[in-house]
Amino acid sequence: MKKIIWRLFGGLTFLVLVLGLLAWLGLRASLPQLNGGATVAGLKAVATIERDAAGIPVISASNRTDLAFATGYAHGQDRFFQMDMIRRQAAGELSEIVGAVTIDLDKSNRFHRFRARAQGVVQAASSTERELLQHYADGVNAGLNSLRARPFEYFVLGAEPTPWLAEDSILVVYAMFIQLNDSRAKKEVQRGLAHTVLPGEVYDWLYPQGTPWDAPLMGEPRSVAAIPSADVYSLRAVEDVAPAANEEGKDPLLGSNNWAVSGTLTENGRAMVSNDMHLGLNTPNIYYRARLRVDGDTPVDVSGVTLPGAPFVVAGSNTHMAWGYTNSYGDYTDAVVLKPGALDNSYQTPAGDRPFEVFREVIKVKNSEAVELRIRETIWGPVLEGVDYPDGEVVVSWIAHQLDAVNLNIIKLENAVSVAEALDIANTMGMPPQNFVSGDALGNIGWTIAGKIPLKSDFNAMLPADWSVQAGWRGWVAGADYPRVVNPESGRIWTANARVADAEALRIIGDGGYDLGARARQIRDALFLKDTFVAGDMLAIQYDDRALFLAPWRDVLLEILGDDVVADDADLAEYRRLVDEWIPRAAPESVGYRLVRAFRLEVEKRMFHALTAPVRAAYGDDVGLLKSNQFEAALWSLLEQRPLHMLPADYNSWDAFLLAAVQENIRYFSENFEGPLSSRTWGEINRASIRHPLSRSIPVFGDKLDMPADALNGDSNMPKAQGATWGASERFSVSPGDEANGLLHMPTGQSGHPLSDFYDKGHSDWVDGLPSPFLPGAAAYTLTLTPHRR
Repeated sequence: MKKIIWRLFGGLTFLVLVLGLLAWLGLRASLPQLNGGATVAGLKAVATIERDAAGIPVISASNRTDLAFATGYAHGQDRFFQMDMIRRQAAGELSEIVGAVTIDLDKSNRFHRFRARAQGVVQAASSTERELLQHYADGVNAGLNSLRARPFEYFVLGAEPTPWLAEDSILVVYAMFIQLNDSRAKKEVQRGLAHTVLPGEVYDWLYPQGTPWDAPLMGEPRSVAAIPSADVYSLRAVEDVAPAANEEGKDPLLGSNNWAVSGTLTENGRAMVSNDMHLGLNTPNIYYRARLRVDGDTPVDVSGVTLPGAPFVVAGSNTHMAWGYTNSYGDYTDAVVLKPGALDNSYQTPAGDRPFEVFREVIKVKNSEAVELRIRETIWGPVLEGVDYPDGEVVVSWIAHQLDAVNLNIIKLENAVSVAEALDIANTMGMPPQNFVSGDALGNIGWTIAGKIPLKSDFNAMLPADWSVQAGWRGWVAGADYPRVVNPESGRIWTANARVADAEALRIIGDGGYDLGARARQIRDALFLKDTFVAGDMLAIQYDDRALFLAPWRDVLLEILGDDVVADDADLAEYRRLVDEWIPRAAPESVGYRLVRAFRLEVEKRMFHALTAPVRAAYGDDVGLLKSNQFEAALWSLLEQRPLHMLPADYNSWDAFLLAAVQENIRYFSENFEGPLSSRTWGEINRASIRHPLSRSIPVFGDKLDMPADALNGDSNMPKAQGATWGASERFSVSPGDEANGLLHMPTGQSGHPLSDFYDKGHSDWVDGLPSPFLPGAAAYTLTLTPHRR
């Protein structure tokens, strides 16, 4: 019997080993060819892909369409599955290969009908642009087909990759719109609910357009509005029943940092541009490093980061001019309140009643029945279904729904030779509107908005509005009317998702939910600490994790935790000790930082919940309400002045209210974590979770697809913006014409293949804040693409 068992065990072990070997061989078969030659259809002349030791390519061709083909080839080799997920997510087509788990996400994105809109953009493009997109698509498909096996993810999903289409590159742009804009007018609707209930003075106080933290390029910081008096608003009858914050605040605001210094502040007289774009982090990274070169009548030499799925460098330097972005958070989405028409299924417009245009979208679902989605569209955009707004149904009017909001003008930056030329191009670009910062080899610097800005009529764009009498939008803002800053006297320009402009410039851009100005101010102040900069100085600012924003909150904590308060309470005494001995940075080893942060979030949660109690009473406890990114102004004014009428009914003093927040944190830490309070370091929760989208679907080995769970420094409201699942998708600093001394690193690596040497090459530099060269290194692998001759 024992022999039979051992034979059976040995046979099973052998079978497992064989299956493992076959899986490993199959996985290796999908690694790309890096050296040698490949004959491909679609090229006009020879092109090369030279990768350095980290897999970063220099892609060279003799004309721009061949360069697009070769760029697509490299993207198809290294990142096809990622590209497939991006296009499918934008189009609402994930369920076709993933299954029912993504139906809700597909419904949310199919609502925008981006597949049809992408087709329209391609049809409306110039013949040159269509040729470029098609050559890129041909290159992607050639790169994919060059693999000896399909990417491993398709084996896991039991699916086959489908060819890349020209329109898919437009879907990639739409994916960025979804990530960077308010795609469902959520802010306007949620502000509107508060506006319908709260007194006007209270609403204005809770939703200001700026704060003393602001550091705009135009205008000054905003002062704080006066706290509404007791005869206007009081919380003395409102109980403190807010759910515990449990260290959770608002969802992280996806944005970025960028800045530039003029040639008067650099050693070589060239401007220097720095950029770190903050996005959700996954494996592989959203960007792909490359240097793109054309040797011909119209030469191109541009380096930086590309977006797999698109045939151009998104941000970088072309030897004459460098550029980078931050999300501008202007107002590019509006909520339109519909007025029913005289007939069923119609609505009012300034030109009379119109019928809804109805689309029936079919969402294919793997191993299940297809799902049909009914979409009603108006002349302004689609109708939000299931949104209960008191004034009527709500339509989303969003620039992404306009076909001419997307174009390929970004490619023109490849040949721009000056800041002036770059700014002119930026104002025509079709992309999610960004703060565009540029610097050139002659030392000039400038800022403007890149992307289309809607020209709005006279209505309150911060709230849902009735457009049945007067049209809300009247086309696009003309390029000549875009705000600009060029060569300021200080020689410094900075943006960080906060308010940049004021007065007429702010009216043109609008307010789509600017970030609090703390991060921008910390960057600005750091830029004024030096008179001469090199790239390493900029990396130090990008990695700055000083807790300047939280320092005043620490003072409040130490004030309320006096000797008499903590004398008979060991837990409070320990809390005070750790706060008193804090490391004033968002450092992984800092306990005090985490405790101060948790205290602020608890106080913020309780105060906002109490202040908005009438809105919940009117619309229900589950009503979604927008907490303004500028709420800190109102909150801090309460802590400074401590008016009794703004204190919830449960407390006789502000000290008692604040102490209750501390005690709630002590309870939370005790019940949810093991060990003493002194073990609650910031790194315990700010730990990298940079995962492959399928890692949790693969038993035993799935976690090997993810990046290490490193403890990370940084947080919101500081230059080193960093969370477990979001942060800098790249960091670079470069002077055009001096790219050899520039710096650039990014999370994960170049390849999406877990057996590739390039899967995580360079990731540790990103984690540790170490410099990596801006340009690719010496060629370690060379692949020559030769045209197929019939």
